[in-house]
This record gives sequence, structure tokens and C-alpha cells, in this order.
Amino acid sequence: MAYARKVTSSRRKCRKAHFSASSGERRKIMSSSLSKELRAKHQFRTLPIRQDDEVVVVRGTYKGREGRVTEVSRKKFIIHIDRVVREKVNGASSPIGIHPSNVQIIKIKLDNDRKALLERKSADKQKTEEDATAMKE
Repeated sequence: MAYARKVTSSRRKCRKAHFSASSGERRKIMSSSLSKELRAKHQFRTLPIRQDDEVVVVRGTYKGREGRVTEVSRKKFIIHIDRVVREKVNGASSPIGIHPSNVQIIKIKLDNDRKALLERKSADKQKTEEDATAMKE
């Protein structure tokens, strides 16, 4: 079996690459899976998360909670959801950080940039499928 020379499985190097990733790479790392309906509609599984997307928590203590993403922190690799908060001792509420891999997007906030992204992804997927069928023949 052939291995790619530039890819490592070293834990030390993978952790360094993860925590020293650029903002663009962090955006890709901070992707969430789509709900079954969205997956069927758009024909792909994941999408980088952004503010104002509606999500449901699928893992952890807050499993089952739904809400809107209020903040995406690429520096800390977390998102804040409007209905996932903790009551502090003094009575104030503070948002709890959740990793995007632990949530599922149930409603996408569509604007021009996001529509362009969806079109690009579907065009790339069609191109890849055409190449695969051409190689089989």
C-alpha cells in the first residue's frame, strides 16, 4: 500500500498542525454535519459553521438543545449557542463553548456568499462524479 510522503500520523506533529492552523484552515476544521433533510437537499454532509445558523447539540451534556449560533471563536475552536448557558453564582448567565463537531446544522443562514459556496461544492461534486464514471469506462 502506498503512503503519501507529506502526511504524518505522528501525534506530536498532528497536534502542532491543529493548534497552529491558520484562520482559513480553522474554518474548515470547525465544520458541522448537516441534518438528514439538508443532506438530502444539498447532497453533501458537512459545512463550515457560521453565526446565525440554527443547530442542535448531538453530543455531550447539552444533547438535544436547539438554538442559534451567536458566536464562532476560531481561536478557541468553539461556538456559542443562544440557549446553552450556565447560571453563575451572582445570577448572571454565561454562554458555554461547544465544539462544532458536537452539533448538527438544522437550518442554514443563506446569503450571497453562502449560496455561492453551496453552488461551488455541488459543482465540484458533479465534476468528481463525472471523472469517476469516465475512469470506469
